[in-house]
Amino acid sequence: MSLNLEKIVKNSRIAFESKIDSIKKDRVLKKFVNLLLKNKKKILKENRKDIKFAKKKKLKENLIKRLEINDRKINDIINSINQIIKIKDPTNKILEKWKRPNKLLIKKVTVPIGVIAVIYESRPNVTSDVASLCFKSGNAVILRGGSEAFYTNKIISDLFRKSLENCNVNKNYVQFIRSKNRKIVDKLLSSMKGYIDLVIPRGGKSLVKKVDQLSSVPYIGHLEGICHTFIDKKAKLKMAIKVLENAKMRNTSICGATETVLFHNKIAKKFTNPVLNKLQKKGCTIYGDKKIRRLFLGKSNLANKKNWSTEYLSSKISAKVVDDVSDAVKHINQFGTMHTDAIITTDKKAANYFLKNIKSSIGIHNSSTQFADGGEFGFGAEVGISTNNLPPRGPVGLGQLVSYKYKVYGTGQIRK
Repeated sequence: MSLNLEKIVKNSRIAFESKIDSIKKDRVLKKFVNLLLKNKKKILKENRKDIKFAKKKKLKENLIKRLEINDRKINDIINSINQIIKIKDPTNKILEKWKRPNKLLIKKVTVPIGVIAVIYESRPNVTSDVASLCFKSGNAVILRGGSEAFYTNKIISDLFRKSLENCNVNKNYVQFIRSKNRKIVDKLLSSMKGYIDLVIPRGGKSLVKKVDQLSSVPYIGHLEGICHTFIDKKAKLKMAIKVLENAKMRNTSICGATETVLFHNKIAKKFTNPVLNKLQKKGCTIYGDKKIRRLFLGKSNLANKKNWSTEYLSSKISAKVVDDVSDAVKHINQFGTMHTDAIITTDKKAANYFLKNIKSSIGIHNSSTQFADGGEFGFGAEVGISTNNLPPRGPVGLGQLVSYKYKVYGTGQIRK
């Protein structure tokens, strides 16, 4: 392990201590946008190296697709950064203030978290999103991307560091671990307490499990995205077809894709065929319970208990008939992962019951679960989804990458 990890984390801590103002933060981000635009060809060239490596490793097609960068994706990256620039600096914001009977003035004020380590897999846009979000929220960040996207991640992080240098800001606010050695991650998680304040894993189940087992510092993230769409007895058929098709098939490889559809018993006979036919025509494999298989005229496989707790991340879906909204909530809370779950209905009472009682960090009424996948909550970009019961929960954007402190102002008061 030739990489000097101790030096990296110490440099991050030094950078974090060199506080900078909001104006300079936005100046750095604008410079970063300019450098991305100027270096498009270089980014695409480095990305081709990663694609070649991924194909050599025989990575799944959907993962290669996620890894690939093109002009449109670079423009999306730039748009995300421009949105972050427009959002107000979340630090030093007064959340609450009040006066005590003894005339003490108390203010609850946002502060940066500190040094954040982000470990992620093969989405190169994460490098720019995370670096921009952490930097604007006043945090230093250590990036450890997946080996499949090594060259793309490296050039994007290098460009960010160049933008920091050009604006006379400590370039170690953003550091990228230039090693594919997996033991680096183990050491980063287990031996850097006191230097790293928070870990954010962004990737598959095995990565999050590793973080859970090894991390000596707090982490936020989610294990899996077993998302549900419940079609209630008062759902509109056209809406149900349209929303579920998007929730499942728009992008099957994201954690916000619906993996199980639940039909209310009273509409199952009418809705099952048109809803599932639409998915099947798009190439989706259906795993249904006994009731679904009796009703559905297309080809389906018999679902078992394992299907209800499977995150497919592909063109497959589980389907089940439930008694009512209460039964749907019970199923979701038993088999879901507290990620994102949706109800399709015109019944406000049923919708409110569903949203109140599911344990999910994101509950959706009459819309696609795919809105959970980054950039749709007005946060500019997100570092991921947190399904922790403690905050932050749901999409973790700029406003969620801060903590707070209490500032107490007196005029000489003493405790009796």
